[in-house]
Amino acid sequence: MTDKIIENNQVSIMGKIISDFSFSHEVFGEGFYMVDISVQRLSDSSDIIPVMISERLIDVTKDYRDSYIQIFGQFRSYNRHEEKRNRLVLSVFAREISFAEDDSDKVKSNQIYLDGYICKAPVYRRTPLGREIADMLLAVNRPYGKSDYIPCICWGRNARFASGFEVGGHVQVWGRIQSREYVKKLNEESVEKRTAYEVSVSKMEYLA
Repeated sequence: MTDKIIENNQVSIMGKIISDFSFSHEVFGEGFYMVDISVQRLSDSSDIIPVMISERLIDVTKDYRDSYIQIFGQFRSYNRHEEKRNRLVLSVFAREISFAEDDSDKVKSNQIYLDGYICKAPVYRRTPLGREIADMLLAVNRPYGKSDYIPCICWGRNARFASGFEVGGHVQVWGRIQSREYVKKLNEESVEKRTAYEVSVSKMEYLA
């Protein structure tokens, strides 16, 4: 794996562990587990970010709830087949971890940088309060011909800028990962509360 490919998808989050480890899958005898991290926003709210972590990086049999942890890695996606369709599942893939005493204000708690390509025409709209917003889907290349598909959301001037991007365009974005709850209608009688994950863009450059 080359450093050049790794550099196009960089995540750093600092937050509090709020769940146990749950087994995800195994690759060549190495087990990977999921854990939820609560990351504080500048406001009083927080984002709940799922992290995939190797058993080689941490003792997954221990209870680390309420411990603060800093994680460096990538934001990754895969398609999970459910309800007769594919659902995009996103999580942070941890490459390095370290424990901290608390979520110090001196440490940037949620940062992401992506270098990828527009794979769907951006959707520009206005909120009921008149705020400009645009949704983008970015394909970020991984080794061995794979790609991660990362939903991004832009506001204001960035939204207007993104509205003119063409499919296949090369874009760099900087921002943070955010979680957002929504209600999914399963059928006429039932609904399910779900969580969506996306990159809230603070800065971006259109390269081609």
